[in-house]
Amino acid sequence: METGKAVLTVLFEDPFWIGVYEREWDGRYEVCKITFGAEPKDYEVYDFLLKNWKHLPFSLPVKAAPMAEHAVNPKRLQREIRRATRPAGVGTKARQALKLQQEQRKAERTERGREHRDAEKDRQYALRQEKRRQKHRGH
Repeated sequence: METGKAVLTVLFEDPFWIGVYEREWDGRYEVCKITFGAEPKDYEVYDFLLKNWKHLPFSLPVKAAPMAEHAVNPKRLQREIRRATRPAGVGTKARQALKLQQEQRKAERTERGREHRDAEKDRQYALRQEKRRQKHRGH
């Protein structure tokens, strides 16, 4: 049986409220950072997730440790929930995945910029060559 886990943590990172959405599925861990701006209400967060679920920019999948499949004592579960709801910030695994996503986007942006510069260089060169040909045609 396949199991999955999803956790959304909403926290204030000056000057905006952000959401860190983590999901584990089939031994893969992915994370997404969502910027909300002003403090979002619960129903706004829920509505945002419902409408934008397919368009969320998740990081590359990172191999995750297998999730335990055992019954949890109700008191222990209550303690874990209380611990999770305490404002603690983002976990290190999420930070690493977000950093990896940021580096990936930076590499893509650099590659696009390089391609754009090269295309512009080629265009300028072609214009210069055409101009030279036009000059020689008149004589």
